[in-house]
Amino acid sequence: MVVAVVVSVVGAIIGVAGAGHVYLREWGRAFAWFSLVLGAGLVLIASFADPETATVSSLPLRVTGPIILLLTLNTVDAYYVARRSGTGGATRRGPTRDESAPNVSCPSCGREFDPELSFCPWCAGSRDDERVE
Repeated sequence: MVVAVVVSVVGAIIGVAGAGHVYLREWGRAFAWFSLVLGAGLVLIASFADPETATVSSLPLRVTGPIILLLTLNTVDAYYVARRSGTGGATRRGPTRDESAPNVSCPSCGREFDPELSFCPWCAGSRDDERVE
């Protein structure tokens, strides 16, 4: 969770919204935040500053204030998503194997492996081979 927030803060400092969400592999949310902050920045600059002569140091508070607020909200949202997922980063999606399912012993080397595999990952022996001792 801490890493996701740090990535989000660093992204906000350099002006890239959605960095924390990318770390969390929340691609849709990352794209949404990036698009929102970029679009809001472009609209604010076009409305309240001269786009041809505007520099970061010459932008009025009317432009920088809302962008800083959006970047802060982006970081808070990344924290919320990391906390909700419970992993703090790099969440794994998709079907997970039932941990209570028993493992299968390899007939060749005797080590246990996942019953969904058709071969032993330790010795590359087939599940159907005779046990060699």
